[in-house]
Amino acid sequence: MVIPLFSQVQLTQDIPQFSLKRGSIGTVVEHYSMPEGEEDGYSIEGLISQDTVEVSGSQIALTVTNAKPQKVGSLVL
Repeated sequence: MVIPLFSQVQLTQDIPQFSLKRGSIGTVVEHYSMPEGEEDGYSIEGLISQDTVEVSGSQIALTVTNAKPQKVGSLVL
């Protein structure tokens, strides 16, 4: 499953080289398709100030939110 750009995700494991802990929340800003047999990669923003972190697909999971759509004027967000 490809995680859509700008989705909120959380880490499924620690990333010691960046002192990041499992459960940390970030936003997908890039997806890197890999050949069959290799795991796709992602750039995640919001885990480290002013930088992105590159991770494999198995290192992240979509966060579950209970947010309901909000109507602003004629737009639904």
